[in-house]
Amino acid sequence: MGLNIREIIPRRELEESELKDKIVCVDAFNALYQFLSSIRQPDGTPLMDSRKRITSHLSGIFYRNINLMDEGIKLVYVFDGKAPDLKYKTHKERESSRDLAKEKYEVAKDESDVEGMKRYSSQLLRLNSEMIEESKELLESMGIPVIQAPSEGEAQAAYMARTNTKVYASVSQDYDSLLFGAPILIRNLTVSRKRKTYSGYVEIKQEVIELDKVLNVLEINLEQLICLGILVGTDYNPKGIPGIGQKKALDIVRKYKVPYEIFKSVEEQIMGLPEEDRFDWQEIFSLFYKPRVENVNFEFKGFDEDKIKEILVERHDFSEERVQKQIDKMKELKTKNQQKSLGKWF
Repeated sequence: MGLNIREIIPRRELEESELKDKIVCVDAFNALYQFLSSIRQPDGTPLMDSRKRITSHLSGIFYRNINLMDEGIKLVYVFDGKAPDLKYKTHKERESSRDLAKEKYEVAKDESDVEGMKRYSSQLLRLNSEMIEESKELLESMGIPVIQAPSEGEAQAAYMARTNTKVYASVSQDYDSLLFGAPILIRNLTVSRKRKTYSGYVEIKQEVIELDKVLNVLEINLEQLICLGILVGTDYNPKGIPGIGQKKALDIVRKYKVPYEIFKSVEEQIMGLPEEDRFDWQEIFSLFYKPRVENVNFEFKGFDEDKIKEILVERHDFSEERVQKQIDKMKELKTKNQQKSLGKWF
């Protein structure tokens, strides 16, 4: 679901080769859901193996990440741990959305509406424990480090980007990463560069969002940005405060400046919400300002050709020829990196 503050956030297009030789931390669940929703057959159903097990996420991990690695980008995937209790509201809303999407999908199917089937089917999928564990297994077999966060993956990724001098940026589609303090947020990195729409294909541009620039342009600090997000609605209070959009929320946090005064000014509106939508702003604020994160170490190891083939070809019926072609690409990349490292000594 994520935080919607797109209209007020300054951004710039990612320049070609800007991430070359840089380490970025990917919000794993965010990326995997992108793969599930975008890598599909023409009627919208996900890719599956002969046993009807979904493989869209594995395809995304393998092919798209190799393309990124070929551009010189060093990837670290950060997986969610135990979600904060407050997130149950978001889970409840997502379940309701899936139920509605399922009804609409069945109607589209009965009417042989392929575009409708494709649109609604993308809202039906969810990651299960088997898909998550197998994703980790494939990533590690490709030499991509996997980090298990104690709680929110994007909070851990943001923390690593903020505190680890080796990590350049956090990668996610969600603006929540900014509230967690990610100094640099990269959007659209793991998604397809072209997206099919009703009017044809559109180019998807990779974006860079710099937290310092956001705060300077909006003329607020991080605490105010967190308050702005809560007013609009986060995963911890999905509906926010009805009637308060991005621009109005910005006006409020600028006017009242500190969290207590900001929420005192809208206290009546919060109390006027249906009981299930009311929220404790202090509890939500602390989840962003002091999230559960850990200091972690990681290292880049070589890839395991046999393991990659076992997961993709033997388990899930991927084309051996196509998989081998990508493995050969990884071998070339490894040789190129070794030559580059050797060249530093001369």
